[in-house]
Amino acid sequence: MERENANDGIHLDESFVERLLGNDAVGMILEEGEAFRALMTYYRCAIMEVETKFNVLNKEFSLTYDRNPIQTIKSRLKSPESIIEKLQRKNLPFSAAVIEEELNDIAGVRVVCAFADDIYLLSDYLLGQDDITLLKKKDYIENPKENGYRSLHLIVQTPIYLHNEKRMMKVEVQLRTIAMDFWASLEHRIYYKKGQNNARLRAELRECAEVSALLDMRMQAIRGELDE
Repeated sequence: MERENANDGIHLDESFVERLLGNDAVGMILEEGEAFRALMTYYRCAIMEVETKFNVLNKEFSLTYDRNPIQTIKSRLKSPESIIEKLQRKNLPFSAAVIEEELNDIAGVRVVCAFADDIYLLSDYLLGQDDITLLKKKDYIENPKENGYRSLHLIVQTPIYLHNEKRMMKVEVQLRTIAMDFWASLEHRIYYKKGQNNARLRAELRECAEVSALLDMRMQAIRGELDE
């Protein structure tokens, strides 16, 4: 979830829209342009709010426990093309109001930790803050996906404060270990380019996911011994 440039996620590619939805939809989408750009700005602000919360927690851990549970924080704003494609799959019209109401993953923050225990610790601390509301939780660490994918997913609401109002915005938070993030990044690169119809490769990737999970458990055990 790398941070995008300031103008990314704002510009609507009219030629793409025409190819995907046809000429009749272009006018409607252009009419939503101003509201859409404003909404994307609000999502960017929400990303900043969540990133700040995790950075503060990381600083506090460093001060109190002399260690940093967070290795990296990455963020991304879903592109207009991806938003339109998702609305089309859900048979929903393109409008800022529909996007805000129906889609949960426009704004994303990914937190990469060294140890699996830190994932749940950070999740608890985030959800314990009185301005964070949990909307949905999916634990793919306790219950991995069929392909071996592991991560903790949270859909949260956080307030952003504008000059004349407070808005509650949704952000998807993913928490992973370094090993989980490494596996997911390579699996996406390999599988979606070359492996979708390759059963042997899918099985190999699942086995790699199990090895990665075992590595996390062994490293967690080593840290436990050192802490004792």
